[in-house]
Amino acid sequence: MRFQRKKRQNLDITLISMIDVLFVLLLFFMVSTTFNRNTEVNIKLPQADGAVAENPPKMLTLTIDANGAYTLIGEDNVPHPVANQQLDTLKQALHNVAVNKTEIPFIINADGKTPHQAVITALEAAGNEGFTHITFAAQKPTSPP
Repeated sequence: MRFQRKKRQNLDITLISMIDVLFVLLLFFMVSTTFNRNTEVNIKLPQADGAVAENPPKMLTLTIDANGAYTLIGEDNVPHPVANQQLDTLKQALHNVAVNKTEIPFIINADGKTPHQAVITALEAAGNEGFTHITFAAQKPTSPP
């Protein structure tokens, strides 16, 4: 009995599909990788020129000091310190001082060193109470730009 061996077929490895897979993996890793670049951005707070109103309109002013403490000044021009820096406390103080007069301008006077979170909390509280005319106060430049 004579056994015949089958002829071996030459195996070819197709590199095209392997290269495609490698490119897909490379693309995946490039997109999913986060690059940490610690840079410093030097900013200056804005200054604005403008005329002072002769007859100031009725407004509600929120002053935020460098520590993030809030003080509300309503139409009566009497400062009303807010007990703490919590959102609910600020919303309640706004509700008590504004007495449903949300159409008047709401001005935020924030110190240059005020924590950003304190300003965002003030914006959120004003928006939740229904204020639509919200502005930020700026100081007039002392020297020409």
